[in-house]
Amino acid sequence: MELVSSSIFGSAWLDCHGMRQELASPSLTITSKSNELNINHQRRSAHYHPSIWEPKTIESLSTPYTYEFYATRLEELKRNTATQLKSTRDPCLKLKLVDSMQRLGVAYHFGEEIEEVVDDLAHLETSYDLYATALRFRLLRQHSRLVSSDVFDKFRSTEGRFMDSLRHDLGGILSLYEASHLAMEGEDDLEEAKNFSAKHLKSSIGKLETSLAEQVQLSMDIPLHWRTPRVEARKFIDIYQRDNTRSSVLLELAKLDFNLVQSVYQTELKELSRWWTDLGFKEKLSFSRDRLVENYLWATGIICEPHFSRCRKGLTKFVCILTAIDDIYDVYGSLDELERFTNAVYRWDVKAIGDLPEYMKICYLAMLNFAHEMSTDILKDAGINILPYIKKEWATLCSSYLVEARWFSIKYTPTVEEYLQNGCTSVGGHAAMVHAYFLTGCTIKDNWLDCLKHGSEHIHWSSLITRLSDDLGTSKAEIQRGDVAKSIQCYMTEESMSEEEARDHIKSLITDSWKKMNGESVKDSIPKAIVNMSMNMARTAQCIFQHGDGIGTSTGVTEDRLTSLLVNPIPINQKQVY
Repeated sequence: MELVSSSIFGSAWLDCHGMRQELASPSLTITSKSNELNINHQRRSAHYHPSIWEPKTIESLSTPYTYEFYATRLEELKRNTATQLKSTRDPCLKLKLVDSMQRLGVAYHFGEEIEEVVDDLAHLETSYDLYATALRFRLLRQHSRLVSSDVFDKFRSTEGRFMDSLRHDLGGILSLYEASHLAMEGEDDLEEAKNFSAKHLKSSIGKLETSLAEQVQLSMDIPLHWRTPRVEARKFIDIYQRDNTRSSVLLELAKLDFNLVQSVYQTELKELSRWWTDLGFKEKLSFSRDRLVENYLWATGIICEPHFSRCRKGLTKFVCILTAIDDIYDVYGSLDELERFTNAVYRWDVKAIGDLPEYMKICYLAMLNFAHEMSTDILKDAGINILPYIKKEWATLCSSYLVEARWFSIKYTPTVEEYLQNGCTSVGGHAAMVHAYFLTGCTIKDNWLDCLKHGSEHIHWSSLITRLSDDLGTSKAEIQRGDVAKSIQCYMTEESMSEEEARDHIKSLITDSWKKMNGESVKDSIPKAIVNMSMNMARTAQCIFQHGDGIGTSTGVTEDRLTSLLVNPIPINQKQVY
């Protein structure tokens, strides 16, 4: 990391590894008091396991699939797929083709073509069976088109219930189940549709042919609307290639595109690995989570398209620094030290490190340098000074950490309202979305402040889902080591619930938050970049914490997902490629 200087901060920027030498200068003299450790503070440890991704492992990542060698074939497959989409006349087949393109992860190549299809389908009145009706409803809502849930009325009996005969149409029932998760607040008929379809799908497991059974099981685990796009793409490629009605051109495109995007991810990860090694957190903050690759999963989950490389790399750096600071507040720092660190963040001045103990200085300098570098890049590209807003996000975030540290210090169990209000901030969702919005570059316009303001409710519900998903996955381990009460414990205390009841209640809050987020998504005032990224943040949280703490304990499911996304390309018949 190079030394940089900026009048914005009024003082020199420091290389983290050159910190001791620079601190010897008269202007940065540290008093013995500010260096003093609180000897009465018992340092805690979460006993996080070492990283399972060594720098040598990351540097060794390689793939034969690169744009240099496969660009021509990729463009040919894209042209053929676009032609196929345009020439498909049957509305039901066109619906299925668009859905497959989205689930296979290649829809970003055909944005205009798919929007044109969605517009046509929105105005096309025709007779659809349950499968196609539900699929059309889901696609229209995914693309922010207002379509009423009364399209399902024709599948109800005179008593208003879904017809019992539908139970034999399991493909249609599965399509209805997936569509029901696009419900907005107050749409009780879609809640009924979800319960009806879930009941029949659960009873059918074990009686279905393999491909449909696999899809049903996946949906029972987590519905399609809640899945992380790139993880879904990898799974659906395997499912789609067993579909007798598949398009061979689309399948080959999906495989090749997945492998080429993987090559981009590998390149980014190698660059990030060098940045992470140079930062020195692993050696100097041994109590903190060393989780570069797992944090990169957050970034790819939030924005996966290959052309958003800068955003992914910036988000990964943000999450890495955030994670270390979070661990300082959660498990290592004394309350006095945390107060001083929070004050230093508000001061936002490199001279403030004089008030910090040694182990905090590296985090503080990394945060300042990252914010400075990012804001300088945006200023050059867009002519906008975002630094005041980045500073505000870090200050707000650290303040929320401090609230939790104070609760812990006095053994206070907050009310549910207190916890969730603070927790929506401390989970880092809003700060992540502000950073991500700036880092996308192309979305920054003259009215960008209004864009963030209009999207604030959407980001709030996404942050709440992220917080609650985090709590469901991590609370047991955190409570065992003596952390502040999480949402589960707050509900158990305030509502006299059992742990199982509290967990079920939190799951219902997640469902309700998705409905509110779905309602926000159709508003024209919210930029699609914010809608997509904040929805993907919620999806990624549910993916990471679905089976426990996928970051703290990153072996098992998390490792398998990262291996499939970053390491192993999908075999392609070479006769197909050339």
